[in-house]
Amino acid sequence: MSIYVYAALMLHEAKKEISEENIKKILQSVGIEIDEAKVKSLVESIKNVNIDEIKESAISFAPVQTQVQTQQKEEKKEEKKEEKKAAEEQAVAGLSALFGF
Repeated sequence: MSIYVYAALMLHEAKKEISEENIKKILQSVGIEIDEAKVKSLVESIKNVNIDEIKESAISFAPVQTQVQTQQKEEKKEEKKEEKKAAEEQAVAGLSALFGF
């Protein structure tokens, strides 16, 4: 289904009408076998959708998502450092006990 959505987005960016006929033309031009039901469903689904608004909200959401992912990675690094340090301390304690220090 995503290839159909991409065709609709291409039409939107080109300021062309998002119609069944135009979507079919795009898909046929690249050799895609067309599923009439999917084309019809897509056109009906996005008839009253403001694509520009959706794109803006997706773009504004992306930096926030990236910041959260970066923070999560940093937290994982800290956890790994703490785990490694604890493992080293346990190893030293084990060696001390072994040799009576």
